[in-house]
Amino acid sequence: MRATAARLINILVPVKRCVDYAVKIRVNPQQTGIDTNVKHSMNPFDEIAVEEAVRLRERLKDAVKSIKVVTIGPPKSSETLRTALAMGADSAIHIEIPESAPAPEPLGVARALKAVVERQQGGVDLIIMGKQAIDDDMGQTGQMLAALLGSSQATFASKLDLDVEKKVAMVRTEIDGGAEELVCKLPAVVTTDLRCGHDVFSDSFTEPRYASLPNIMKAKKKPIEKLTPADIGVDLTPVLETLKVTEPPKRVGGGKVENVDELVAKLKEAGFTAVSA
Repeated sequence: MRATAARLINILVPVKRCVDYAVKIRVNPQQTGIDTNVKHSMNPFDEIAVEEAVRLRERLKDAVKSIKVVTIGPPKSSETLRTALAMGADSAIHIEIPESAPAPEPLGVARALKAVVERQQGGVDLIIMGKQAIDDDMGQTGQMLAALLGSSQATFASKLDLDVEKKVAMVRTEIDGGAEELVCKLPAVVTTDLRCGHDVFSDSFTEPRYASLPNIMKAKKKPIEKLTPADIGVDLTPVLETLKVTEPPKRVGGGKVENVDELVAKLKEAGFTAVSA
C-alpha cells in the first residue's frame, strides 16, 4: 500500500454488520452458532471509525479527497453501508457472500481488505477500523491487515490526527495504565477504541452522529460497488470448524451460613477438602 502522490488523503473504513448490541444473544436450536433472526446494526467500534473519518474531513477540509467504506457480508449488509454513507462517507464496496455462508475469519477478512486496497486507483493513505467486532471479539483483523500491507499501524486509538504535509498520523493509543503517543508514516492502519476523540482517562465515549433524513436520502444515490470473493481472488472459507455452541450453565444461587463450622460442613459436602501444609 503506497501513499498517494498528491497532497490529498484517501481514507478506507471497513465496517461489519453485527447482531445489535442491545439484543440478548441466544444459541440457535441446532447449536451451530447464535440465532441471527434478530435485529442487526453496524458494529459499534466501526461506527466510531466512520465518525473519526468524517471528523478528519471536517478538520482538514479539502485535504481529504475521499472516504470509502467496505464490508464483507450477505446482501443485507448493504444496509450497513447505507448507514455509513448517510454519516458522511462518499462511496462503498460490498463484497457479497451468501446468507448461509459461515462468517469469514480475521485472516480471510484481512486478505480481502488487502485486495480491495490494491484495486484502488487513487491509492489508500489511511485505513480506520474498529478495534474488534462485538460478535466474535477477535480484535485481530487490523493488525493482520497492516502486516499484509507492510504499513504502519496503531491500535486501540483514543485520538487521531493527521499532518497532511508530512504524510504522518499522530495517534494516541490506550495501553495498560495509561496511553502512548505514536507518529505513524502514511499509509497506516488505525483501529479505534470507544474513547476515540476523548481523553484516555475520561469517562466519556465517542458518540457517532445520527444520520439526518436529508443525508439518508442522499446516501441512497451514493455508489456501492458489488464484488464477490472470486472477483478479488480471495477464498473466505474458514480454516477452523465450529463443532458445537452451547450456552454457559446457569448460575446457582448462593446461601448463608450461621457460623464457620456450618461453612466447613457445606464445603465438605461440595467435595472440598483441606490441604495439608
